[in-house]
Amino acid sequence: MTRAEDPVGTNPQPKVIIMKKYAAEFVGTFWLVLGGCGSAVLAAAFPDVGIGLLGVALAFGLTVLTMAFAIGHISGCHLNPAVSVGLWAGGRFEAKELAPYIIAQTLGAIVAGGVLYLIASGKAGFDVSAGFASNGYGEHSPGGYSLQAALITEVVMTMMFILIIMGATDDRAPAGLAPIAIGLGLTLIHLISIPVTNTSVNPARSTGVALYVGGWATAQLWLFWLAPIVGGALGAFLYRFIGSKD
Repeated sequence: MTRAEDPVGTNPQPKVIIMKKYAAEFVGTFWLVLGGCGSAVLAAAFPDVGIGLLGVALAFGLTVLTMAFAIGHISGCHLNPAVSVGLWAGGRFEAKELAPYIIAQTLGAIVAGGVLYLIASGKAGFDVSAGFASNGYGEHSPGGYSLQAALITEVVMTMMFILIIMGATDDRAPAGLAPIAIGLGLTLIHLISIPVTNTSVNPARSTGVALYVGGWATAQLWLFWLAPIVGGALGAFLYRFIGSKD
């Protein structure tokens, strides 16, 4: 996600450095899910002082912003399979790194979901079937939006997210400000789309909580892998067109 990421075609790195990159993606995605989904589960409707939709949107943005500064120079701070696919489609990431990054991201999200479950279940009356910040459509959409609306939302929002990432990390963009633009971009995306799907734009984030809910959440999980990945690729192709130096 940041300029410190290794460009395509560099010399092979020592295995220890490669493993540190995967570890960074694990930790970064762990933080994204714990911070973003944790704010939704634990704080969104807390009696009298709940942070609400605006607070949850800001929490997701802050997780990306903080991790971009913390690990961007180590792994590029993708934290998201759709971002990794988008950067590959945009010529910024090597295909051989896709599977390890996606595995690390997904595992980090699942572990974060487990930690969040342990915390949330410590309160009397906790019911994981109520949603646990899972993404959904139809009767499981926060606003009752259809499958079609959810599909369009996730594709378009992820497309714009990748466009922001590629533009902010272009070598012609102001140096050092990419994490702020990307974090605020994700905040805006959540402000728009939480009512529709509870906002995914990130298959790992969706998986990390859906597995603990099971049932409808895992049954609808396919959409939150398909749509963000398609949107990520579209965003990359769009930026390659409008951002070309030719």
